[in-house]
Amino acid sequence: MRKKIIPVLAVLILIVVMLLVVFVGKKVKQYLPGKEEQDLTEYFGIEQEGEIPIELNRALTEEKAMEKDGTVYLNFEYVHDVLNDRFYWDANENVLLYTTAANVIKAYADSKDFFMGKAKDSKPYKIVLIDADQAYVALDFVAEYTNLTYERFENPDRILLQSEWGTVTNVKIKRDTQLRVKGGIKSKILKELEKGDVVIKLEAMEEWTKVATKDGLIGFVRNKRLGEETEETESHSFAEESFQHLTKDTQINMAWHQVTTAEGNGNIANVLQNTKGINVISPTWFYLNDNEGNIANIGSTDYVKYCHENGIEVWGLVSNLVNKDVSTAEILTHTSKRENLTNQILAAAIQYDLDGINVDLEELDATVGEGFIQFIRELSLKCEGNGIVLSVDNYVPSGYTKFYDREEQAVFADYLVIMAYDEHYAGSDEGSVSSIGFVRDAADAMIEEEHVPAGQVILGLPFYTRVWAETPKDTDGADVEAASEDYVPYELSSEAVGMDEAERRMMANGAEKTWLADMGQYYTQYENGGVTYKIWLEDATSLEEKLKVMEEHGFAGASFWKLGLENVSVWDTVIKYIN
Repeated sequence: MRKKIIPVLAVLILIVVMLLVVFVGKKVKQYLPGKEEQDLTEYFGIEQEGEIPIELNRALTEEKAMEKDGTVYLNFEYVHDVLNDRFYWDANENVLLYTTAANVIKAYADSKDFFMGKAKDSKPYKIVLIDADQAYVALDFVAEYTNLTYERFENPDRILLQSEWGTVTNVKIKRDTQLRVKGGIKSKILKELEKGDVVIKLEAMEEWTKVATKDGLIGFVRNKRLGEETEETESHSFAEESFQHLTKDTQINMAWHQVTTAEGNGNIANVLQNTKGINVISPTWFYLNDNEGNIANIGSTDYVKYCHENGIEVWGLVSNLVNKDVSTAEILTHTSKRENLTNQILAAAIQYDLDGINVDLEELDATVGEGFIQFIRELSLKCEGNGIVLSVDNYVPSGYTKFYDREEQAVFADYLVIMAYDEHYAGSDEGSVSSIGFVRDAADAMIEEEHVPAGQVILGLPFYTRVWAETPKDTDGADVEAASEDYVPYELSSEAVGMDEAERRMMANGAEKTWLADMGQYYTQYENGGVTYKIWLEDATSLEEKLKVMEEHGFAGASFWKLGLENVSVWDTVIKYIN
């Protein structure tokens, strides 16, 4: 019996030993560093031949460059959105533009030539390539106008871009080790690091530190393999351009003068006789008149001469609000048509000896934003070269008007006018045209969100208000609509009127006005013929509250829409704040 048990026990012991060996082996293997190497083609996300991955400021991107005839090219969208948004691509005419403080640089697709103003030059490479309807710009050309540097490495082919500068921490490797994809000994190996190699410290953790090698590999090294740290200040000797502005030494007291016919210019003396302190007038003389960029013109030399004799500058207004058959988008998104427009504006300014141009292009779509900004850039150079002040009218800052890019406007234009009115408008809910909260929020946003220098901001204020009329609906008989919770029992309409007319209607109906501190203005309400009328009044008192906002923010001045709608008493208030 014992002889039979011994072999069985031996087998069981052998099995136990074998299991123990396997178990111990697995445990030992668990703590041994992994030796699998990372495929760098996969690491850099290279999916097809010819793609050149881009690393920007020591961070991998999904973007890929391409090479053609030994030159590296970047997708225009990446150039514009990430590296330098001053580059402009006209897909309609296949031309790349870059605007400096002195010139518009122009390069047509598939050409080595480019133009700096009217002067022609060339590069040893094609500046722009078109591939599958996508524009690619030579990286060397981008680098000429952008604060960036780049290096190129092989195996695999890749580019390291740097556009941010500051202090970095260099760390010396104190023992041979591995750079791994993730922080763990089982993670794949990106590169073998030798004692004395230097890496850049990106982020320290408890046992591992994220680092970058000089050739653009970003991974993790065990902390115990890291040695001496030194600080290095990185910099790039790139000369940022300085932009000059034709701003005034005195505050701007400006008013818009709506002129609809050439004959209306002859009334300028009567228009100005009751004003005080005006030093700029902006007549509505020019407007876009066709899709080629031509303008209609009702200017007057005598008008300008009279204003100059009375110490008043004339900034002619250019708008897109008169001829509704014109496509502003068509003009702004075609370089040749945009150039025609700027040339015509400049010619008119010289013809009438204008001191300035006031641009009022409204109701634009976000898709036209880039074309609008390029128009302002190009017009600004023409104006500056001829000593003509350029001002641009703007909606109050909001998410849906962000594409007007007021920060970039301020780089090129001399003044930005913020139209702090039409808070409520024809077709909107009833309410104030320009409550004090609306004005204050607009002023704050212009400085804090749009980053426009206060000395370039002109606060646009209203000389008008709206009379809101609530006309009861006819509800005779069964009316399903009337049973709805959202039912409004009246038709709402409104009419824009001047200060005196609003006051006259209030007095004629025996109404009284109440001061609304939160609105910064008086309010009145009355009934006439079964219709309820509501008016948030604009007068010298409400205007003073708004002018205080201008003063508090240190703005360049104010402008008023429009001459003829004001009560004469407002000018005494205006000159208290603008002198």
